[in-house]
Amino acid sequence: MLERLREGGVRDPRVLAAMAAVPREAFVQPADQLDAYVDRALPIGHNQTISQPLMVAIIVEALELRDGDHALDVGTGSGYQAAVMAACGAHVVSLERIPELAAGAAERLGALGLDVEVLTGDGSLGAPERAPFDAIAVGAAAPRLPLALARQLREGGRLVVPIGGGYQGEELTRLRLTGGTWITESLGPCRFVPLIGADAYDATG
Repeated sequence: MLERLREGGVRDPRVLAAMAAVPREAFVQPADQLDAYVDRALPIGHNQTISQPLMVAIIVEALELRDGDHALDVGTGSGYQAAVMAACGAHVVSLERIPELAAGAAERLGALGLDVEVLTGDGSLGAPERAPFDAIAVGAAAPRLPLALARQLREGGRLVVPIGGGYQGEELTRLRLTGGTWITESLGPCRFVPLIGADAYDATG
């Protein structure tokens, strides 16, 4: 898996070490244990997936995490991306809208002793009571820039989110708050499940 990550352009030693340290097999369904380190998304129930390892590594690398960063992970799922963020030295608040997934992730992350607090709620609105954040990662595709999340960054903070949808997929986008101004850049194409919430897609379609 690490060789695939390097081939995919991941260079940050901290991210590579975190990906090696977090046991991905603990975050997939029992039937997918043998495929835990294959570079593809896998189902985790409730029509959700655990993202492919390369995409997780790209997102976490783009966050530029440092020890002690206060980070928000939107779309906990099984908890894998939050785990990698925590393994990079961040204190992570993770938001999941599906209670069953949130409960499972909290138990899993707690058993591994990772610094992640799992909350149940609308990820598109973030966690304003815990803001500001140094870094925010979104593990689902938003139809547009989630303003509620961007407003929860502290100066110098980074938001990484897939934006767009439809036939052509999404564009992984990084927003940085610099001098009070939002600066965005494209990190390339990607494909994610939709972000559901008040500042995203409607759950009814």
